[in-house]
Amino acid sequence: MDQHYVYILYSETIDKYYVGQTEDTEKRLSFHNDPEKNNIWTQRGIPWVLKISIAFPSRTEAIKAERFIKSQKSRKFIREIILNGWKK
Repeated sequence: MDQHYVYILYSETIDKYYVGQTEDTEKRLSFHNDPEKNNIWTQRGIPWVLKISIAFPSRTEAIKAERFIKSQKSRKFIREIILNGWKK
């Protein structure tokens, strides 16, 4: 199985966090920061900064973690992950 990552980006421009999952964090960050290729809402937050990338052994586990983080709807929860890592 390929390793997958949950990543958290931050945009100072719009003061927002973005949580996603990917196989290649560097490539995904590059996409979010490319105004030519990025046609999703994150385009308005350029530049995005990678705050943390958390490795998972499968895409399924990464998706579950991504959904869990998003379901918390909490900046405080996201900041806690950034400061102390993933603990679930």
